[in-house]
Amino acid sequence: MKKGTSNIDRSNTVITIRGLEKSFGDLDVLKNIDMDLYQGENLVVLGRSGTGKSVLIKIISGLLKPDKGQVIVLGKDVARLSTPELRELRQKIGFSFQHSALYDSMTVRENLEFPLVRNQRHLKRKQINQAIEEVLEAVGLSQAINQMPSELSGGQRKRIGIARTLIMKPEIMLYDEPTAGLDPITCTAINALINQVQQRYNTSSIIITHDLACAKATGDRIVMLLDGKFQREGTFEKVFDTSDDRIKPFYDYNFTE
Repeated sequence: MKKGTSNIDRSNTVITIRGLEKSFGDLDVLKNIDMDLYQGENLVVLGRSGTGKSVLIKIISGLLKPDKGQVIVLGKDVARLSTPELRELRQKIGFSFQHSALYDSMTVRENLEFPLVRNQRHLKRKQINQAIEEVLEAVGLSQAINQMPSELSGGQRKRIGIARTLIMKPEIMLYDEPTAGLDPITCTAINALINQVQQRYNTSSIIITHDLACAKATGDRIVMLLDGKFQREGTFEKVFDTSDDRIKPFYDYNFTE
């Protein structure tokens, strides 16, 4: 499935990265990375496992500090923010974890309620209930409101994880391997949900994946991360229109038309 047209404002950059470098000991993971994310855009960062994709979004969200370079998110220099300022910025960023990160001891309702109660203590019970109902409807799981995570399928847990990020009405969504471990039919549904979130909530998103079907279905623009650098950038077709022997085998192995 090919990505449809999106309403992208290229005059409004929500994330700007310049000269980003990150190493762990002798391992250089990110080498002089430059990147922009535009308002309303789904940007896919594509690459093999262990190439630094997840490190990139952890730096964007302030979970890791860069060795060099500048990361500007919603006009804020992330490395220079105080702890309260970073906490405030993170409330505008939705982080969809690879394994959903739901609390096993809480119902779906309680999982969704938790970030609201913790971060927006002024809300009334009616407002909390309305917010929960809205995001469950958005991800197509209204009927799961009183279920436990253990009663849900992997795809359903992924949807609830996305709902929990949406409940804070983030301006930016960070998806870490959103289709990992899911069957092909569920992958297709999650890809469609990512696009629906983009359209319904006008989010700007970074989608970290090594799943080429996910990249093609969700990405307005794709960057290929290889050897710590962005080697290719553009549409899905442009990125893979190459004889580069590091990229062509990746396509041949991962993607079936």
